Amino acid sequence: MADELDELIGFLSDRNPQVRGAAADIVRGLTGGEDGLRALTARADSALPALLRLLASAGGSGSGEAAADSLVNLSQDAALAARLVALGAVDAAMDVVAKRGGEQPALARRLVMLLVNLTHVESGVAALLQVGDEKVQGLYVAKLVRSFCRSSSDSEAEEDIFEYVASTLVNISKVEAGRRILLEPKRGLLKQIIRQFDSTNQLRKKGVAGTIRNCCFEADTQLLSLLSLAEYLWPALLLPVAGKKIYSEEDRSKMPLELSSALSHEREVVEDSEIRQQALEAIYMIVLQDGGRRSFWSVNGPRILQVGYEDEKDPKVMEAYELIGSLLVGKGEDVQDNKKEQGEKPQ
Repeated sequence: MADELDELIGFLSDRNPQVRGAAADIVRGLTGGEDGLRALTARADSALPALLRLLASAGGSGSGEAAADSLVNLSQDAALAARLVALGAVDAAMDVVAKRGGEQPALARRLVMLLVNLTHVESGVAALLQVGDEKVQGLYVAKLVRSFCRSSSDSEAEEDIFEYVASTLVNISKVEAGRRILLEPKRGLLKQIIRQFDSTNQLRKKGVAGTIRNCCFEADTQLLSLLSLAEYLWPALLLPVAGKKIYSEEDRSKMPLELSSALSHEREVVEDSEIRQQALEAIYMIVLQDGGRRSFWSVNGPRILQVGYEDEKDPKVMEAYELIGSLLVGKGEDVQDNKKEQGEKPQ
């Protein structure tokens, strides 16, 4: 069996494209089971480079998709993900997505999924951020955000090629370097990302919420950058936690148009409690700052949380409401300690 597997891996580099394609299909099948994954992991030194070469040379054939599927399955193991990063997998994936994504959407979708796995490891985040090269730093991220925001699909019959960018953005926003790139005013990336919160795609919505939440860990040093997006930021954070009631005219008169209009009629509530909790955690980190509290009061934020709390059933989300409430009432003597307890770390 061992010799047969070594021979199969060798076929991934065969000159005949039909042989390469058949081998790639068999390898993909092996990565779908634990035994196959173990066997291929033991031969990672030969299997991983061969699969990456197949991505680059596959052209319009299906062998590229098979190789990408195999890499997605293998990269769920953190050690293999790190080895792939060291082999240049992030660069390879971005190169194919940029050059052939339009012609091969199925392949592009798989490679975006691969990037999610690769950015679960520290080296993968650094590679995607292009840390260390100031000339190109953030270029990959900007390309992904552009594709993410331009290619959404709300049609069930159509695959959303770039929806998994949402998960990658959460991963890179866990580190300070990633948050700094996303918050850089000249790039305008966070503004583009926030506007995707209106998507009906739950993966996109959850990823955007998590990314915003992580970026708010920079509120103590990047408050002006965050509040420069207040027109988009406050609706994205407050509407998910506003409950389902129609707000009174008096309440709405103290809100900007983006909020007052949305709260003047019945609307679909955000069912995902994790999204509601992330929104509240982001709000908390903003209102820890004096300028953040002033901005929050200016949009009648406290009233929105008061009404939203009345409809909330989830204990963890209720606790997040209450933490903000205690901060607003007396600002609390142990604000910074609360920040550590509530915010913990980007996730």
